[in-house]
Amino acid sequence: MRERLHGIFPPVPTPFDPTTGEVDRAALKRNVTRWMTTRITGILALGSNGEAALLDDDESDVVLAVAREAMPRDRVLLAGTGRESTRAAVGAAKRAAAIGADAVLVRTPSFFKSQMNNDALIAHFTAIADGSPIPVLLYNLPAVTGITLTLPVVSKLADHPNIIGLKETSPELDRLGQFTQLQSGRFRVFTGWAPVAYPALCSGAAGGILAVANVRPDLCVALVEHFAAGRHAEALALQQRLTPLAQMVSTIHGVPGLKAALEMIGYDGGPVRAPLRPLSATARAEIQSAITKIGE
Repeated sequence: MRERLHGIFPPVPTPFDPTTGEVDRAALKRNVTRWMTTRITGILALGSNGEAALLDDDESDVVLAVAREAMPRDRVLLAGTGRESTRAAVGAAKRAAAIGADAVLVRTPSFFKSQMNNDALIAHFTAIADGSPIPVLLYNLPAVTGITLTLPVVSKLADHPNIIGLKETSPELDRLGQFTQLQSGRFRVFTGWAPVAYPALCSGAAGGILAVANVRPDLCVALVEHFAAGRHAEALALQQRLTPLAQMVSTIHGVPGLKAALEMIGYDGGPVRAPLRPLSATARAEIQSAITKIGE
């Protein structure tokens, strides 16, 4: 599995039926089927952009089942299975494996953040890796969780045979670069922060799990390909082209902005789930302008 972990993965949103509020299976299948016509390596379902924290376990299983059905087996399905309890996270990983996910991405638990010291985090992720039938990627999301996975913690966890990588969703390139050296460079590190995608690749990242890749997947793939071929000027030019839209659909407008952007290019976005709120008309105009400027 480790060898298949490279390139671009969009963290896909979960479409909801505007009338019932339930997961819109048909819309999700349409979206995934369309993403499969692009050059992405695979997708991440049930990430932060999938509103995973707002779904119950039955809904999460539905999302994974629909995504897997719409994907060829040679495309990688990553499943977000982070939970607050270790027990629940192990259970979620087992269910994801049974449905057909290729690996799980597990965020740090954060409700009892004051007690999540190094020993607690190591014990938590070790238990998940021991119990998961499929490989585990750590998810470093300090802006949301308030907890940072540090080098001493990740170094210890990277020695576990079932922990094969990490998603670093922050602009901290020094930390990302340290992670990429673990296991003699075999520990797969992905950036989740699109405005630093190119420098992250320069620091040894295997690719990106990027919100903007939902909207412009092939441009994100092209950035990685330019870098791999040594075409650094072209890679940097694509970074500069992608960054304004990337900011619109992540740090500025978040999931509502991402779903609106998808609707603007013909995907099924659908409503967000409360307590998230829909976008204002002004925000929609900003996103439409960014899409127009980036082009195809």
